[in-house]
Amino acid sequence: MRKGILIGGNWIIDQVKMIDVFPEEEKLVNISTESSSNGGSAYNIVMALIKLKADFPLCGLGLVGDDARGEEIINGCAALGVDTAQIRKAPGAFTSYTDVMTVQGTGKRTFFHQRGANALLDMEHFDFSSAREKIFHLGYLLLLDKLDQLETDGMTRAAKVFKQAKENGYLTSADIVSERSTRFHKIIPPSLPYIDYLFVNEFEAGMITGIKTTDDGKVNRSGCMEAASRILEMGVQKWVFLHFPEGVIALSKDGHQLFQPSIQLPAEKIGGAVGAGDAFAAGVLMGIHENWEMERCLILGVCAAASSLFERTSSDGILPADDCLALIEIHGFRKH
Repeated sequence: MRKGILIGGNWIIDQVKMIDVFPEEEKLVNISTESSSNGGSAYNIVMALIKLKADFPLCGLGLVGDDARGEEIINGCAALGVDTAQIRKAPGAFTSYTDVMTVQGTGKRTFFHQRGANALLDMEHFDFSSAREKIFHLGYLLLLDKLDQLETDGMTRAAKVFKQAKENGYLTSADIVSERSTRFHKIIPPSLPYIDYLFVNEFEAGMITGIKTTDDGKVNRSGCMEAASRILEMGVQKWVFLHFPEGVIALSKDGHQLFQPSIQLPAEKIGGAVGAGDAFAAGVLMGIHENWEMERCLILGVCAAASSLFERTSSDGILPADDCLALIEIHGFRKH
């Protein structure tokens, strides 16, 4: 029986710096504190599953540079029991990193991103022939340059990777980055027929479908439901998870419609929102791996996301699964 999750895609070091104000060009600002942490879909989900105390194998796949950051990622993951055989070094490339500039008084974040080795990840780096894991997750689409390329046959290279994973018996999962572009409707649809579980937020769902999912900055719940349904029609095989701060809409291919509110955390408990979507995905994937009912998967997902908010970094706040679930008794779910 297959066991474990193969987690591929973006491996990023986040360099989080707290600043007093965001500068105008050619002006100076002060950095009060700084820290380094994991970032990117693959790295965040691996770390979240470790924090949740997942008791099944975790395998990483992707590219890092032949540099100190790459060593940090590979050695750190290996020390935590992650199979790092498929995290390879790309000679001459930087390990991807992001300078996250956070304004102390407002919490607003600005990102300076070095795509680095992630931009080189391509079809040749995926070998499913000795497949032993149950689930294959890839993210973020739209932030993996080679895999996002559209071929003359109408397929992206990512779509071909998902197709190959399906042919080798994997359940497939994907996440998307919230970039400001018009590429969504070209790059994402070719992969959808080969994805079993798709994670999107309200912005991404609106960009994929053209359906209005917000009104004056507020989430339009009916628009989100329509967008999730449209994405299913575009090919997703099992479930679409459309998450936003107030909760998550989950629609299945066989007609199930679920809404799970998020945890009502007091504002003073929130350190930052970096990585909350990845924490949610990790909780849901953990439940899917364990064959839980989807309602239970969603509850763990929103509880994992809530715990991730305790810290400024992507994963430092995430608690073991049982402690995450205890947040329901402490804080309760949002009213909806």
